[in-house]
Amino acid sequence: MEAPSDNAQPTQASSLASKLQISEEVERRYNIIKSVGEQCINDDELRDLLAKKAGPVCYDGFEPSGRMHIAQGLMKIMNVNKLTSAGCRVKIWIADWFAFMNNKLGGDLKKIGIVGEYYKEIFQAAGMNGENVEFLWSSDEINARGDEYWPLVMDIACRNSLAKIKRCMPIMGHSETDELSAAHVLYVCMQCADPLFLEADICQLGMDQQTVNLLARDYCDETERGNKPVILSHHMLPTKMSKSDSSSIIFMDDDEVEVNRKIKKKAYCPPKIVEGNPCLEYVKYIILPWFSEFTVERDEKFGGNKTFNNFEDIAADYESDKLHPMDLKNALSKALNNILQPVRDHFKTNNGAKNLLKQVNNLLKQDQKTNRVVATELSKEMEALSVNAPSSAAGLEMSEEVEKKYNIVRSIGEECIQEDELKNLLSKKPTPICYDGFEPSGRMHIAQGVMKVTNVNKLTSAGCQVKIWIADWFAQLNNKLGGDLEKIKVVGEYFKEIWQAGGMNLEKVAFLWASEEISSRGNKYWPLVMDIARRNNLRRILRCGQIMGRSETEVLSAAQILYPCMQCADIFFLEADICQLGMDQRKVNMLAREYCDDIKRKNKPIILSHHMLPGLLEGQEKMSKSNPSSAIFMEDEEDAVNEKISQAHCPLKTVVGNPCLEYVKYLVLPRFNELVVEQNDGNKTFTSFEDIAADYESGELSEEDLKKALIKALNIMLQPVRDHFKTNERAKNLLEQVRAFRVTR
Repeated sequence: MEAPSDNAQPTQASSLASKLQISEEVERRYNIIKSVGEQCINDDELRDLLAKKAGPVCYDGFEPSGRMHIAQGLMKIMNVNKLTSAGCRVKIWIADWFAFMNNKLGGDLKKIGIVGEYYKEIFQAAGMNGENVEFLWSSDEINARGDEYWPLVMDIACRNSLAKIKRCMPIMGHSETDELSAAHVLYVCMQCADPLFLEADICQLGMDQQTVNLLARDYCDETERGNKPVILSHHMLPTKMSKSDSSSIIFMDDDEVEVNRKIKKKAYCPPKIVEGNPCLEYVKYIILPWFSEFTVERDEKFGGNKTFNNFEDIAADYESDKLHPMDLKNALSKALNNILQPVRDHFKTNNGAKNLLKQVNNLLKQDQKTNRVVATELSKEMEALSVNAPSSAAGLEMSEEVEKKYNIVRSIGEECIQEDELKNLLSKKPTPICYDGFEPSGRMHIAQGVMKVTNVNKLTSAGCQVKIWIADWFAQLNNKLGGDLEKIKVVGEYFKEIWQAGGMNLEKVAFLWASEEISSRGNKYWPLVMDIARRNNLRRILRCGQIMGRSETEVLSAAQILYPCMQCADIFFLEADICQLGMDQRKVNMLAREYCDDIKRKNKPIILSHHMLPGLLEGQEKMSKSNPSSAIFMEDEEDAVNEKISQAHCPLKTVVGNPCLEYVKYLVLPRFNELVVEQNDGNKTFTSFEDIAADYESGELSEEDLKKALIKALNIMLQPVRDHFKTNERAKNLLEQVRAFRVTR
C-alpha cells in the first residue's frame, strides 16, 4: 500500500475548517431569515435551501389600495432588509390586478397604478435597501409571460375544490360565509400561482396569507414539483391603535402632530396589561428591531430615563406598573416620529413624491364618495365598440334583402333575445360577427354535427362572419379527457374534419383555438375575465353550471367558477354581435347581456339559442356520450344508425317528447326541406312538420314508416362523413385516436 502523503493531514484539516465555516455561514443566514417569520414551514427545508443556494429568491408583495399604514411599511422594510442581508434576492409583487379584482379604488387600474408608485416611493424613502430588490407589476409580468402564467392558474383551479379555495378568503379580508364574487375565487388561484411563476424559494408574507401559501405547497406535492417554497409568515400588527376609532391608524406619511395625537390621545394602552396592547406590540415588532433599544424619558421622580434592550424587561416593568402607559406612549411616539421623519422630508422636498402624495390623497377623497364598481378604461373601450343601440328598431322598416336575412338568421334559434335588436343589427351591419363554439370532449354526436353545419351555413348565407371557438382550455377546465390538452387538441381537429366532410361552407368561417387566441392577446382577454368575475357574485356564477353539464348542488372545482366568466368574456373578446349556441348555454349568454347593462355598453350580443335534441331512449333529456345507444355519432356506420333508430323511443300517436319526431323536425327538414316516407300505398312527401305531426297523431303515419324514413335521411346525411373517414388518411388516423381515448364524458 502506498504511504500517505505528508500533506494529507493539513489538507483534510483545511477542508474540515472550510466545511465548518460554510456551516457557520449557513447558520448565520438561517437565523437572520428565520427571525423574519413568526412561523416557518419548514425549518429543515430552509436550512437545506441556504446550504445549496447562495442567492435564494424570496417572494413578497402588496396590493396597492390606499395610504400605507406603518404596519405595512416598516415591517416590510425591516423584513426585506434582513432577507437581502442574508443573500436573498427579493421580488416584490405589486399586485395591481389583484387590487382590481378586490375592487380597490373602484377597480380603476390607473388609480391603482398611482398608489403602487406611492408605495414604492415610501419604501425607498424609509430605508429599504434596494440592492437585491426587484419591484414587479403583476399586470406587466403576467402579460409578458401569459402563456406560462394562465395555464398554471387554470391547473391550480382544476385541482382544488371550491370549498378549499373559499377557506383561503382571509387573504383578502373576507370569510367563507361572506357574499363573495367570482373574482375572489380567481384571486386565490392567481395568488397561489404567483410564487411558482416567480420561481420563488421563499414566500414572505403575513400570517393572514398562510392558507394560500400552504395551497401552493400542496400543489407542488400533487404535481411532484421539485422545490416547494418555504413559507415565512410574519406577525400581523394591529392596524388601528384604537379598537373603536378607525382614525387612529398611523400612516407612513403622517406628520409629527398626527402621530402624537393618535398615540398619546387615541391609542388603546390598558395599564399593567401586555396581551393585546397595541402600543407594546409596536414596541416589540417595530421599535426594538429598528433601533435595537427602546428609551423611555421621564422625570426622576417617576424613575428617570431608562433604556431597554429586550422586550421581556419592558413587559415586566409594564406589568408591575414600573412603566406607566403615558411614559410608554411618549417614548413610542418619539421613536415612531424618528423613523418617519425621512419619509416626511422626502415627500416635502422631492417634487415627484410630493405630486404622488397629492394624487393619492385626491383619489382617496373621491373613493370615499363612492363604494361602487366604477367605469374602467376596459368598459369605456367596449362601449366605444358599440354599434347604434336598437332604440328605433321597433318602428324600423326593413328592406326585402334585410328581411330575407333576418328570416334566415332567426330560423336558427328556438329563442331569440332580442328580435328587434337583430333586425336593427342586420339593417346597419352588412357582415355581423357570429360567435359559435364547442368543447372538444369526445366523439361527435349528430346534434353537434348536423345542426351546427346547418346553422353555420344559414348564417353565412345571410352574410354573417362566423367565428367558431375551439374551447380547448375550457375542456381542460371541465376535466374532459382527464384534462389532457394534447388529447383535447386531437378531438378538436377531429371535430373540424367532420364539419368539413359534412358540408360546412367555410368561406366565411374561422376556427379559432381558445388557447392560441387567448395566449396571443392575453392583455385584452384576462382583464375582461377579471372584470366580469368581480361584477358577479358567486351565486350568479354557480347558476351557470348547466353550461358545463353540472348542477349547482354538485361538488365543484374552482375551475368551474372560472369557466362561465371566461365563456362570457369570449363573446366580447371576439367582438361578436350574435351568440349562436344551444339552449343549455343560455344562462351564460344572459350573463353577457347583464354585463353590458352593468358597464353601459350600448349593443348587447343577440342570443340565438337553438333547440337541444334529446337522447334516443325514453326519459333522456339530452344525448349522452357515456351511453352510445342514446346518440347517433357522425361516423356511425349504416347498420349502427339502423339499429339505434329501430330501438329508439317513439311512442304511438304521441308528438311531444318523441325523439324520432324531434330528429325529423330539427335535422331532416332543415337539411332537405322535406321528409319522404315510403308507405304501402305509395310514397308521401312532407314539407312541413305540422303535417307530419298531424299524420302521426292520427295514426296515418306509423312508427315503422316514420323510423324507416328517418333512418334513410340520416344515412344520406352521414355517408359523406363515412366516406371521408375511410378514404382520407388524416381523418382515419384522427378517428382511431379519438376512439382509443374511450371517452366517457
